[in-house]
Amino acid sequence: MATHTQLLYHFVFSTKYREPTIVSDQKKRLFAYLHQLLTNKNCHLYRINGVEDNLHILTHLHPTISVSSLIKDIKLAADDFIKSESLFPKFKGWQDGYGAFSESIKEKGRLINYIKNQEEHHRKVLFLDEYKALLKEHDIEFDEKYLL
Repeated sequence: MATHTQLLYHFVFSTKYREPTIVSDQKKRLFAYLHQLLTNKNCHLYRINGVEDNLHILTHLHPTISVSSLIKDIKLAADDFIKSESLFPKFKGWQDGYGAFSESIKEKGRLINYIKNQEEHHRKVLFLDEYKALLKEHDIEFDEKYLL
């Protein structure tokens, strides 16, 4: 019997100290690089976007890959790429931790639009407020002191 999965994940993580270091004119290069990384890991990227201090990724996760190892690989590879290409001169790395939310395939369209419109969304909502709302929406308990 073959393996059949539908492992849709919404990943969210921020820059170190949530500093606004991801500049708009170069982020498409980072996104293209991460798209290729995910493709090489047999993951299907549905959408990637972000603003100056955070990224959102909606992807299908290949069943042989754990969430934690994929996030680790994404952060390490992105960090190396940003530094080797001098994409974001003030970039100091990624903040520890991340959000990983399993999603229903039925929500894929809504999530693609949500991630696509991050720039507009963050004109009204700060990242920390958005992140807390995602945690609450997914019934994840958290301690405020670990969000800073």
